Amino acid sequence: MKSLDSAHQIRAALQAIRRDLHAHPELAFSETRTAEAVAAQLAALGIETHRGLGGTGVVGTIRAGGDSGRAIGLRADMDALPIAEGNGFAHRSLHAGRMHACGHDGHTAMLLGAARLLAEGRDFDGTVYLIFQPAEEGAGGARVMVEEGLFDRFPMEAIYGMHNWPGLPAGHFAVHAGPVMAGTDRFDIHIEGVGGHAAMPHQGADPVLAGAALVQSIQSIVARALDPLDSAVVSVTCFHAGDAFNVLPACARLSGTLRSFSAAVREKALARLRALCAGTGEAFGVRIVFAPLPGAYPPTINTVAEAAQCVEAAAAVAGRENVRTGERPSMGAEDFAFYLRHRPGAYVWIGNGDAGIADPALAGCERRIGAALHNPVYDFNDDILPVGAAYWVELVRRLLPRER
Repeated sequence: MKSLDSAHQIRAALQAIRRDLHAHPELAFSETRTAEAVAAQLAALGIETHRGLGGTGVVGTIRAGGDSGRAIGLRADMDALPIAEGNGFAHRSLHAGRMHACGHDGHTAMLLGAARLLAEGRDFDGTVYLIFQPAEEGAGGARVMVEEGLFDRFPMEAIYGMHNWPGLPAGHFAVHAGPVMAGTDRFDIHIEGVGGHAAMPHQGADPVLAGAALVQSIQSIVARALDPLDSAVVSVTCFHAGDAFNVLPACARLSGTLRSFSAAVREKALARLRALCAGTGEAFGVRIVFAPLPGAYPPTINTVAEAAQCVEAAAAVAGRENVRTGERPSMGAEDFAFYLRHRPGAYVWIGNGDAGIADPALAGCERRIGAALHNPVYDFNDDILPVGAAYWVELVRRLLPRER
């Protein structure tokens, strides 16, 4: 508990950092102010700091005594979301249409807290790389950092990540030995018909009717085309067509997402999507073009040995009874997966507290009811800042032990 006691002593400082970041959210690859704040904090601690990887990425290096030559990476994401904040508290977003609705402000503050404790103590043997990553929210900042040489410039044997999790009790942990987050694909479907008068549909080819049928058919992919023991989700989330009540439009556009945990399931679902588009187009006399979009995230799959180390570190901070190892993985996606394609590692959840429906009557108050990720009234739970910082410290001490 020594690390947790030390982390509690700097709670006020971590909260000030976190709330400042929350008030100044920045979107993917535009985290200029955030990166400046992170670099300034690291420099004040005497930590070697590198800038520019992934555009706005920051990497801090802490070296301690010993001759093990070992090194690990700890990663926090920095970007916000294009969501208008619905909170009214003092540290709400100062930028219209942008907010930290996923807790990356808290992730950054927790890793900065760990940086402070590790730099002051240096009671480990080896090197710790502190990776402050841009653009997790859909833009693949992790992929860009890897492509720009993260593992070449900062050679590490394993990498670790952490995300707050509403619904999990505050300060508890969940660690998965295997899949933790799904892979995700995005797609567009363009339907080209023949427009005409709504009163004379026989003279055209209705893309709305074809699109409606296609949306229904797509739901059969998971229900009938995949093994019931395999996990997948296919969701159509956009349907755009027409501008007037008495005109059959000439085209329609659908968009959606596919999520899965294995390459085999992903390929089967994509193949079925293509087949349904072709068959529906023929059946309704329209042309349907299925277009997967770039930027797919692979599934996030923890390596077993590294996950076991995370369980021990979390137990040292929160107690073994508060570390869950049987949680179901999430169908959400995470670009930490790109790191795990190149190095072993693990990505854990830290409880943010019970999630619920936010009460609008409390929007202007300091007291809040917890909300889910990506919700306009979400806020990171400052009470877990010391817990997360202490977890990072314990993990380092266990992975890079110094001989006593």
